[in-house]
Amino acid sequence: TGGFLMSAAQSITADTFEDDVLKSEIPVMVDFWAEWCGPCKALGPTIDVIAGEYAGKIKVYKLDVQAEAALASKSGVSSIPTLVIFKGGEIADRVVGLRPKGEITSRIDPLL
Repeated sequence: TGGFLMSAAQSITADTFEDDVLKSEIPVMVDFWAEWCGPCKALGPTIDVIAGEYAGKIKVYKLDVQAEAALASKSGVSSIPTLVIFKGGEIADRVVGLRPKGEITSRIDPLL
């Protein structure tokens, strides 16, 4: 697993979405983001910290909405950054916008 430059959150595509997210045994948080989105980049380090702290309890992925526009719209994502938390193949919660870590983890904890 990566060094300092690699994100703790793995990238995900439509090809792997069903297996990695919908069929996951544990909750999955997907960070819907884009390279051109400033708030998305600002949220990145927070996502990495959460991915590290919650390793083994939830999976964390990043999804580029430019590359995967259809998947973003299927997940009901209209603005970014949006964090969508899946549990048992269903959307359990979502956090829209640049939010502090405590607010994000307070949405994850009840799903564990």
